[in-house]
Amino acid sequence: MWTVYIIYSRIKDRYYTGFTGDSITERIRKHNTRHSGFTGGGSGDWELQYSETFTNKEEASKREREIKSWKSRKKIEKLIGEGHPD
Repeated sequence: MWTVYIIYSRIKDRYYTGFTGDSITERIRKHNTRHSGFTGGGSGDWELQYSETFTNKEEASKREREIKSWKSRKKIEKLIGEGHPD
């Protein structure tokens, strides 16, 4: 099982979209640890806003790229507001 997810940081006022084959809870925990990268820097307040599950990595990766290609906060917030399709 693969999960595409959107998390949000109030401190950074930013969304992040990713996908994982791990537990979504564990993946968010990793985002909230000190590390280099977009979600690093010690804010530690990333929270899950949205997720979709897929049976294979290729479909999850394709969906992640689609969401990232939007580059539109309004479109992401509309998706989050519509709820989880799962």
